[in-house]
Amino acid sequence: MRQGILLYGPPAAGKDTITTALTELDARYVPFTRLKVGTGKTEGYRMGTPEQLAALETRGDVVYRNDRYGNIYVVDRPGLDQAMEGDRAPVVHLGQVAGMEQVTVLFPVHWVRVLLWCSKETTARRSAQRGDTDTAARLVAWDATQVDLAAHPRAQWELRVDTDATAPREAAQRIDAIVRTTSPRS
Repeated sequence: MRQGILLYGPPAAGKDTITTALTELDARYVPFTRLKVGTGKTEGYRMGTPEQLAALETRGDVVYRNDRYGNIYVVDRPGLDQAMEGDRAPVVHLGQVAGMEQVTVLFPVHWVRVLLWCSKETTARRSAQRGDTDTAARLVAWDATQVDLAAHPRAQWELRVDTDATAPREAAQRIDAIVRTTSPRS
């Protein structure tokens, strides 16, 4: 059975850092590169055009789409299929519970759902440290994440990690342990 990891959390909760720790722990973990239509940061994204997005939508290949920071971010079926080639397990970053639900329903593989959390002060500090030019927007997104969680009290998580108190490598090891115990290969 194909597997993947969904990391949910506010901006700067450690999604990138924990993904890096996962890839260092086991080569089968790969970052899922979302399609981005818009401007700004290009690193870590597959940049696309409105025409490419329209074609994906027409074919029903958009698994989840969200609009934030003036851009469109897409989890797409062809991208997920490619990321899972060769028994790899993609690590998908999401900031909305609706996205978590939609990905698990529209792309049915074994997903390990992880809630990463940090304080708003930590988001502000980490955002500034990594050179974000839109920290204020990231803090608004932190608030939106808190509201999103409160609106979905029944959201299911295999693991919750407080990244203020847990080192990235430790978080990666905990996630990996869950993947391995739920893996048909274990």
